[in-house]
Amino acid sequence: MKFLTSIPLKKQTTNRIDYNASILLLGSCFSENIGNKLNYFKFKQLQNPFGILFHPKAIEQFVTDVINKKTFTKEDLVYQNERYHSFDAHSSLSEVDESTILNNLNSEILATQKYLENTSHLIITLGTAWVYRFKKTNKIVANCHKIPQKKFLKELLNIAEITNSLESIVSLIKSTNPNITILFTVSPVRHLKDGFTQNTQSKSHLISAIHEVVNIRKNVHYFPSYEIMMDELRDYRFYAEDMIHPNKTAIQYIWKRFTEVWLAENMTSTLKEVDIIQKGIAHKPFNATSKEHKEFLQNLSLKKKLIITKYPHIKF
Repeated sequence: MKFLTSIPLKKQTTNRIDYNASILLLGSCFSENIGNKLNYFKFKQLQNPFGILFHPKAIEQFVTDVINKKTFTKEDLVYQNERYHSFDAHSSLSEVDESTILNNLNSEILATQKYLENTSHLIITLGTAWVYRFKKTNKIVANCHKIPQKKFLKELLNIAEITNSLESIVSLIKSTNPNITILFTVSPVRHLKDGFTQNTQSKSHLISAIHEVVNIRKNVHYFPSYEIMMDELRDYRFYAEDMIHPNKTAIQYIWKRFTEVWLAENMTSTLKEVDIIQKGIAHKPFNATSKEHKEFLQNLSLKKKLIITKYPHIKF
């Protein structure tokens, strides 16, 4: 007896992720869930340099600024609640000091531009098609930074607008790194503050637009994170207490499905070894001076050396 409808996933035959891969992750908070898994297993990855970016226009702006090596100046900042913010970045980059935020923004732009040159995989997770336009400048922002809502216009991007944005992202990325593998996915996080119907409409626009740009021949792909959550895990027990975000079990399940398709098959044993080491590092002994614990640490150290010898970039 089957208790769920499993989404059939076709295994990627080329350009699968291994420990030689360099991965850039951009987008919603779900991209950080996947990014944290990649980080745990010690893959080379760079995650949301400008913080969480929820919608395609914000990601397009970031990619454009990276390709053009934009230099942020004080004219690009806004001051609110005794902190300086950038409308192009998440509030996690906001600072009380003007020079500090400018230095951080410009450093991230240059670091991402350099990283992108050798990136093998770009994973973009789209969260919503709803955007906010700052009335004063008519600019669509990445984050409102708790500025009063009356200063913004709320809009729903249509499919054509999202498609154009995604095509621009792909074109810009390919112009600097033509061999890169681009993977789009839609976040399963429910944006219920927009409304139940509005959230469904938003996700539908994103999915429709992505499938306009997906092209296997051009190495542009789609992974159904949203569909796995909605159809395979269609139960509230797979949500966190807020009933909006996937919980740890759901994230682990989607990660497992992702590894089936996108991780190289010869990675299985190494992933298990890294997992054992990570759990060993997190282990808290009852007696740190005992002979048994000292032997445990020696064995753990040996396991680390074996992995690092094989993959020098790994650091525990």
